[in-house]
Amino acid sequence: MRTALSGLTLHEPRTVSAALKLLRTEGPLTPLAGCTDVYVQLQFGTLTATRFLDLSRLAALRRIRVRDEVLVIGALATYTDLIRSRLVRRRLPMLVAAAREVGGPQIRHRGTIGGNIATGSPAGDALPVLAAAEAVVVLASSDGERRVPFAQFYTGYRASVLRPDELIAAVEVPPLDGAQWFRKVGARAAQAISKIVMAAVRAPRPRIALGSVAPTVVRVPRTEAALAAGAPIAEAQRVLGEEIQPIDDVRSTADYRRQVAVNLLARFWADTGG
Repeated sequence: MRTALSGLTLHEPRTVSAALKLLRTEGPLTPLAGCTDVYVQLQFGTLTATRFLDLSRLAALRRIRVRDEVLVIGALATYTDLIRSRLVRRRLPMLVAAAREVGGPQIRHRGTIGGNIATGSPAGDALPVLAAAEAVVVLASSDGERRVPFAQFYTGYRASVLRPDELIAAVEVPPLDGAQWFRKVGARAAQAISKIVMAAVRAPRPRIALGSVAPTVVRVPRTEAALAAGAPIAEAQRVLGEEIQPIDDVRSTADYRRQVAVNLLARFWADTGG
């Protein structure tokens, strides 16, 4: 059953400062960007929010640039923007790989990196990339900006430190050394929610992040430490199998997720060995 539209309110600010003022004075408001999640809830009658803040006109939040050697991706940058950006392709190719496997072309044209972060699904394709890249989430309010390391952003399943008067303004990614790697395992390569998704960086300090194995996207520090210490890949696989705690759900089983995760670890290490 579709949600009735008559009881919904929409604010359409033309500047970021106006949007932040509305959040402060008219909140709580639910920010809208690509609406790829909101429209699904609207269609199925599960939408609980009734008051919205349309961010689509805020071009300042869509910029992709480099500032002081840090890649800055505006929250309204779409997956198509990420794929087309020379800066992202050069500095964060694993994010381009993730963006290519999000939905179909229509979803990639509409969905935004900020929306993916805000939704906080543990199966979000871009989120392991940001975790492995040790990105920083830039949060804006009328009081100014604050920066939260991605590893500290989520507090639980689809829950975060984002305050009701804040917007996700951008994500900042420091320079990365080492080979980057990304894989998504799902019913299909795209237009399917992941059963397992992994992003990793091979460097003297390896960085590995997984989605769909916990209530939030997770890093695996024990596995990373084993690889950094020179442990054989079989030993690192054993550690990973003990470190993650996936669950059974409608998309997959815990045993399948654990086995695929350890297989992906071996694939990552083999693919980046050169």
